[in-house]
Amino acid sequence: MPHLVILYSGNLDCDVDMTAVCRALADAMLTIRDEEDEQVFPTGGARVLAYPAPSFAIGDGGAAAVAAGESGEYGFAYLNLRMGRGRSAVVQRRAGEIIAEAARTLFAPLLQKRRIGLTFQIDVGPEVYDAKFGNLHPLFQKGKN
Repeated sequence: MPHLVILYSGNLDCDVDMTAVCRALADAMLTIRDEEDEQVFPTGGARVLAYPAPSFAIGDGGAAAVAAGESGEYGFAYLNLRMGRGRSAVVQRRAGEIIAEAARTLFAPLLQKRRIGLTFQIDVGPEVYDAKFGNLHPLFQKGKN
Protein backbone atom coordinates (compact mmCIF):
# COMPACT_ATOMS: atom_id res chain seq x y z
CA MET A 1 0.00 0.00 0.00
CA PRO A 2 -0.56 2.81 -1.10
CA HIS A 3 -2.56 2.13 -4.21
CA LEU A 4 -3.75 4.89 -6.50
CA VAL A 5 -6.52 3.63 -8.77
CA ILE A 6 -7.68 5.64 -11.75
CA LEU A 7 -11.04 4.88 -13.30
CA TYR A 8 -11.57 6.87 -16.47
CA SER A 9 -13.89 7.11 -19.44
CA GLY A 10 -12.50 5.00 -22.24
CA ASN A 11 -12.85 7.86 -24.69
CA LEU A 12 -9.75 9.46 -23.11
CA ASP A 13 -7.46 6.75 -24.47
CA CYS A 14 -7.14 8.56 -27.80
CA ASP A 15 -5.81 11.71 -26.07
CA VAL A 16 -3.95 10.48 -22.97
CA ASP A 17 -0.98 8.16 -22.52
CA MET A 18 -2.36 6.60 -19.35
CA THR A 19 0.79 4.53 -18.80
CA ALA A 20 2.81 7.75 -18.67
CA VAL A 21 0.23 9.27 -16.30
CA CYS A 22 0.54 6.24 -14.02
CA ARG A 23 4.33 6.46 -14.01
CA ALA A 24 4.34 10.19 -13.27
CA LEU A 25 1.83 9.79 -10.43
CA ALA A 26 3.84 6.92 -8.94
CA ASP A 27 6.94 9.12 -9.10
CA ALA A 28 5.02 11.92 -7.36
CA MET A 29 3.92 9.52 -4.63
CA LEU A 30 7.54 8.59 -3.96
CA THR A 31 8.46 12.25 -3.31
CA ILE A 32 6.08 12.62 -0.37
CA ARG A 33 7.90 13.10 2.95
CA ASP A 34 6.64 13.04 6.52
CA GLU A 35 7.36 15.48 9.35
CA GLU A 36 10.75 13.80 9.94
CA ASP A 37 11.61 14.11 6.22
CA GLU A 38 11.25 10.35 5.72
CA GLN A 39 9.72 8.88 2.57
CA VAL A 40 6.05 8.25 3.37
CA PHE A 41 5.25 5.46 0.93
CA PRO A 42 7.55 2.47 0.53
CA THR A 43 8.99 2.26 -2.98
CA GLY A 44 7.87 -1.33 -3.40
CA GLY A 45 4.35 -0.56 -2.22
CA ALA A 46 3.54 2.44 -4.41
CA ARG A 47 1.19 1.26 -7.14
CA VAL A 48 -0.83 3.17 -9.71
CA LEU A 49 -3.42 1.30 -11.76
CA ALA A 50 -5.67 2.74 -14.47
CA TYR A 51 -8.87 1.18 -15.77
CA PRO A 52 -10.85 2.55 -18.70
CA ALA A 53 -14.63 2.37 -18.44
CA PRO A 54 -15.84 1.26 -21.87
CA SER A 55 -19.44 2.11 -20.97
CA PHE A 56 -20.26 5.39 -19.23
CA ALA A 57 -22.70 8.30 -19.10
CA ILE A 58 -21.61 11.78 -18.09
CA GLY A 59 -23.84 14.70 -17.19
CA ASP A 60 -26.28 15.71 -19.91
CA GLY A 61 -24.58 13.56 -22.53
CA GLY A 62 -22.88 16.55 -24.15
CA ALA A 63 -25.91 18.74 -24.84
CA ALA A 64 -24.53 21.84 -23.07
CA ALA A 65 -21.19 21.55 -24.84
CA VAL A 66 -22.87 21.19 -28.24
CA ALA A 67 -25.05 24.22 -27.47
CA ALA A 68 -21.83 26.11 -26.68
CA GLY A 69 -20.36 25.12 -30.04
CA GLU A 70 -18.12 22.37 -28.66
CA SER A 71 -17.88 18.69 -29.54
CA GLY A 72 -20.11 17.40 -26.76
CA GLU A 73 -17.79 14.52 -25.95
CA TYR A 74 -17.25 14.62 -22.20
CA GLY A 75 -14.73 12.55 -20.29
CA PHE A 76 -13.87 11.79 -16.69
CA ALA A 77 -11.09 10.48 -14.52
CA TYR A 78 -11.66 9.39 -10.94
CA LEU A 79 -8.49 8.96 -8.87
CA ASN A 80 -8.70 7.19 -5.53
CA LEU A 81 -5.69 6.84 -3.25
CA ARG A 82 -6.00 4.15 -0.63
CA MET A 83 -3.40 4.32 2.11
CA GLY A 84 -3.08 2.41 5.34
CA ARG A 85 -3.89 3.95 8.69
CA GLY A 86 -1.25 5.47 10.90
CA ARG A 87 -0.22 8.45 8.82
CA SER A 88 -0.79 11.86 10.36
CA ALA A 89 -3.34 14.36 9.08
CA VAL A 90 -0.41 16.50 7.92
CA VAL A 91 0.98 13.63 5.85
CA GLN A 92 -2.45 12.81 4.45
CA ARG A 93 -2.95 16.43 3.39
CA ARG A 94 0.57 16.65 1.95
CA ALA A 95 -0.04 13.47 -0.06
CA GLY A 96 -3.28 14.91 -1.36
CA GLU A 97 -1.71 18.21 -2.37
CA ILE A 98 1.27 16.62 -4.12
CA ILE A 99 -0.76 14.04 -6.02
CA ALA A 100 -3.50 16.52 -6.93
CA GLU A 101 -0.93 18.97 -8.29
CA ALA A 102 0.73 16.21 -10.33
CA ALA A 103 -2.67 15.18 -11.72
CA ARG A 104 -3.54 18.81 -12.58
CA THR A 105 -0.28 19.14 -14.49
CA LEU A 106 -0.67 15.80 -16.28
CA PHE A 107 -4.27 16.45 -17.33
CA ALA A 108 -3.78 20.16 -18.19
CA PRO A 109 -3.18 19.56 -21.92
CA LEU A 110 -6.33 17.45 -22.10
CA LEU A 111 -8.36 20.13 -20.32
CA GLN A 112 -7.36 22.53 -23.11
CA LYS A 113 -8.90 20.18 -25.70
CA ARG A 114 -12.16 18.97 -24.17
CA ARG A 115 -14.53 18.92 -21.20
CA ILE A 116 -13.28 16.55 -18.50
CA GLY A 117 -14.48 15.94 -14.97
CA LEU A 118 -11.63 15.09 -12.58
CA THR A 119 -12.08 13.80 -9.04
CA PHE A 120 -9.38 12.80 -6.56
CA GLN A 121 -10.13 11.24 -3.19
CA ILE A 122 -8.04 9.68 -0.45
CA ASP A 123 -9.37 6.78 1.59
CA VAL A 124 -7.76 6.07 4.94
CA GLY A 125 -9.88 3.67 6.85
CA PRO A 126 -10.06 0.47 8.78
CA GLU A 127 -9.31 -2.69 6.93
CA VAL A 128 -11.51 -5.70 7.54
CA TYR A 129 -8.72 -7.94 6.33
CA ASP A 130 -5.35 -6.94 4.90
CA ALA A 131 -2.87 -9.50 3.60
CA LYS A 132 0.35 -8.53 1.86
CA PHE A 133 2.73 -11.01 0.32
CA GLY A 134 5.18 -11.24 -2.55
CA ASN A 135 8.84 -10.63 -3.18
CA LEU A 136 8.90 -7.00 -4.39
CA HIS A 137 9.44 -5.19 -1.05
CA PRO A 138 12.76 -6.88 -0.15
CA LEU A 139 14.30 -5.37 -3.29
CA PHE A 140 13.89 -1.89 -1.79
CA GLN A 141 14.80 -2.66 1.83
CA LYS A 142 17.78 -0.71 3.16
CA GLY A 143 20.97 -2.72 2.84
CA LYS A 144 19.34 -5.18 0.43
CA ASN A 145 19.74 -3.25 -2.83
